[in-house]
Amino acid sequence: MLNLFDRELRRGARPDGPGAVIERAGDVVRQVAPADGWNGVLWSALDERTADAAIAEQVRHYRALGRPFEWKLYGHDRPADLDRRLLAAGFTPEPAETLMVAEIARLPAAVEPPEGVRLVPVTDADGVELMAEVHERAFGATRDHIRALLRGQFAAGALVAVVAMAGDEPVSAARMDLHPGTGFASLWGGGTVPEWRGRGLYRALVAHRAREAAARGYRYLQVDASDQSRPILLRLGFEALTTTTPYVHD
Repeated sequence: MLNLFDRELRRGARPDGPGAVIERAGDVVRQVAPADGWNGVLWSALDERTADAAIAEQVRHYRALGRPFEWKLYGHDRPADLDRRLLAAGFTPEPAETLMVAEIARLPAAVEPPEGVRLVPVTDADGVELMAEVHERAFGATRDHIRALLRGQFAAGALVAVVAMAGDEPVSAARMDLHPGTGFASLWGGGTVPEWRGRGLYRALVAHRAREAAARGYRYLQVDASDQSRPILLRLGFEALTTTTPYVHD
């Protein structure tokens, strides 16, 4: 499964938004995007002899573009000391997450939201605004950032998004990135406002997106799970494959 993930979503990565391009520079696969998009290294096949030069080349490349970027390091990447080499090159690690994958057919599909809550697909600017409100309350994220992210992904036609409404109040939201030509869809951004946590909304949003992915012909769901979401996903049937850590270079 890890080999399949690497082959389809890392080595064979496709741009994730308008204006983004995937570049293959030697043994490195990277995305170059506009300033408000994601810029970074998705995959590499390095060893002790080639790693430092490849790292330096990526720093030069993105610096010339005036872009901060991320090296998305996975626990099985080589060489084994790639993390220390990134630190030595001026990268800063962010919190590690767990790469988790599930076969959609084995996930519980009948999980419903708590009583009084309905799940509403996000299809227009009003829906984006509701998601931005949830993200601001749940994560402290600025609304401008999530607005720009969602609009770009909707324009690329590779996004499914949903918001949970308690009456007229948005209380939870999540999105799913689609990866055409692969067996994977990716879950992102599942967040619930503090006063609605612990009532099953996260599980309901996972089940909703699993149904949507299955209807589109996808076989697997992938998540970069935080420590908070990992136990829930394990109970639902996801398996932990490895860790993933963003190393950021400003």
